[in-house]
Amino acid sequence: MKQVTVYTDGACSGNPGAGGYGAILMFGDVRKEIYGGETVTTNNRMELMGPISALRMLKEPCSVTLYSDSAYVVNSFDLGWIYGWAKNGWKKKGGELKNVDLLQELYRLCGIHNVTWVKVKGHADNEFNNRCDKLAVTYTAMIKDGTAPFTDGTPVIAENV
Repeated sequence: MKQVTVYTDGACSGNPGAGGYGAILMFGDVRKEIYGGETVTTNNRMELMGPISALRMLKEPCSVTLYSDSAYVVNSFDLGWIYGWAKNGWKKKGGELKNVDLLQELYRLCGIHNVTWVKVKGHADNEFNNRCDKLAVTYTAMIKDGTAPFTDGTPVIAENV
């Protein structure tokens, strides 16, 4: 399997509000940046859209090391929450499970790829996490000012940056 490194981040202006995500995919000398967002969303939805959009870009099953500053996303896999939710019909004990559509899609994609999750500290000294944050925040601002090319989550792709 090809070894791919992915960094992701999400942002939201208001919660709910306009939101964006950013991701960087790295394979050998190839680097792609992808970003997108929605007009009305939440921070957690954008944190999920980063990994989903990145994994959708892969053309074949890969071994992926995926870095995120989202405890919600990383813990969903590392602490096994998502496996319990799937087993229980996408319900959680004691209340509504939010973002079921995105959690199901991320779960499906992780069934195709061998994903190792790594939690990084947000807004710290990780250059790739900081770049993803900038992509997410910038796209959020573009949605708010009406200059974003897409507002339905569709990613914009910049290759070999």
